[in-house]
Amino acid sequence: MEDYKREFVEFMVESDVLKFGDFTLKSGRRSPFFMNAGAYVTGQQLHRLGTYYAKAIEASFGLDFDVVFGPAYKGIPIAVATAIALDELFGKEVRYCADRKEAKDHGADKGSLLGATLADGDRVVMVEDVTTSGKSIDETYPKLKAAADVEVVGLMVSLNRQEVGKGGEKAAIDEISDKYGFPTASIVTMSEVTSLLHNHEVAGRVVIDDDCKAAIDAYYERYGVR
Repeated sequence: MEDYKREFVEFMVESDVLKFGDFTLKSGRRSPFFMNAGAYVTGQQLHRLGTYYAKAIEASFGLDFDVVFGPAYKGIPIAVATAIALDELFGKEVRYCADRKEAKDHGADKGSLLGATLADGDRVVMVEDVTTSGKSIDETYPKLKAAADVEVVGLMVSLNRQEVGKGGEKAAIDEISDKYGFPTASIVTMSEVTSLLHNHEVAGRVVIDDDCKAAIDAYYERYGVR
């Protein structure tokens, strides 16, 4: 596993973004882990988050693109932090863009998008925290295509939960790729997280002990991608 991936897993735990226990998800599934990117709240955390996204994007998609797009709301700070990090790490100047949940009908920046104005031919990388159903992409991808004839180079998420999506066979991130025809990737997968953290201390504590590992294994027996 690459060093930045190892660092990112520990960073999620240290930031209380990735937690282990007993959680009920929006889908109704009871999960032994939960991720909340809204817990990145400090300047240092957002700076580090952007560097991990930038490194993963460069490794997965390269740097031949023009815009980083973040679906509202959690995708907006991710897009901004990633754009900054791409400049810092690679000298790559990109624009950022995001969508609004409700279109603005007044002022100079009317419409459903904020940030950079999209133009025909723009190559776009989308960034999200985690994809469990693909709902946000279903909502935002049509907005992108309606704004301009853009090409989506790929979608990068923090964590691939590796559980079945709406179709019941593939992971949600793979369903998105199949549906829209662009590649998808994650900074880390849940299997990488589990492998690294099982009986491994982070900030002086073990977050995945044997009991937690057994609960994760049982969860994937039921909901994991076969």
